[in-house]
Amino acid sequence: MIQQLLQANWPEWNGRLAKGPTGWNNTTHFIHNEQRRSVMRIYNTHRDRARIEFEFAVLDSLQRVPLSFKIPAPISSMSGDRMVRVQDGSERYACLFAYIEGVRPEEGSIQAAYSFGEKTGELVNALAVCSIGMKPVYPPYYELLQSYPVYNEAFILDFCNQPPPAFKDQGEALHILKEAYADICSRLESLKNLPQQLVHGDLNFSNLLVDVGRPYTVTALLDFEFCTQDVRAMEPAVVISGFMGMADEKEAIRQFCEGFAQRVRLSAEEIGAIPVLMRLRMVDVFLHFLSRYREGTDESSVLREQVDMLAAGFQRMEYCQEWLDDMLFQCLL
Repeated sequence: MIQQLLQANWPEWNGRLAKGPTGWNNTTHFIHNEQRRSVMRIYNTHRDRARIEFEFAVLDSLQRVPLSFKIPAPISSMSGDRMVRVQDGSERYACLFAYIEGVRPEEGSIQAAYSFGEKTGELVNALAVCSIGMKPVYPPYYELLQSYPVYNEAFILDFCNQPPPAFKDQGEALHILKEAYADICSRLESLKNLPQQLVHGDLNFSNLLVDVGRPYTVTALLDFEFCTQDVRAMEPAVVISGFMGMADEKEAIRQFCEGFAQRVRLSAEEIGAIPVLMRLRMVDVFLHFLSRYREGTDESSVLREQVDMLAAGFQRMEYCQEWLDDMLFQCLL
């Protein structure tokens, strides 16, 4: 199927295929031939052309800003379009991107944490001056209730208090998530007043590349699919939430924040909101996987894993709240 897509739309890029990383939302394939290399991305969870068009508009705007790292560069097909339908009856879209040198960081390693902070701060500054001329497709994180209208407080309470059979033994974890959901919903209105701009919204170790010979240096930031207008402090909050639970979480967060502060300084109000934004991100992840389960996209085992992981994350945040607040203000103010 992939080679048929290439032959029909990007024949000069056709070549040897290698399966790339598969995420929750898309699959990738590497294509190699004697002249060039590329990456095909297939969007699995939506059939919405407007989402990809906004993503590409952001990438086009960023291409005009000097950056010390690479970002995805879409390749036009023979017809001039940069997205094509997959001819398998699924109505999914496929896009081709120029290959970017680099490797994903070694799992559990924090070697690139400082560089990750620098590049994140650089991206924040670049996105602040981007002119898109299009309305974002994805809502900001703080519009949680509008983003998941079906999964309102009554639904969440019912699901957590009287879970389906597959989740009956996760009562304690679901109680933690229920309490976190209620707490975050009570704070959403106050978050809207924080400084806003375009944000990537999903930066983590799976969405970056590091130099092969210098694994402490980030060479690329990837996957701008969820880029939208949101609270500026959400960008570091998403990254920091991903460090929680790592063996060297404290050092990883410190290095990231020190690198980020080389490019961006946040206000005291923004810094104080980061732990709340981290919890908001985690609640959003819970609702995201709950919706995937309810829609039949994932088996119950996927949601079970997320429930346990997120509940542990909320407990971890309670435990480390004091040192996290001190570190954030020490490094970012």
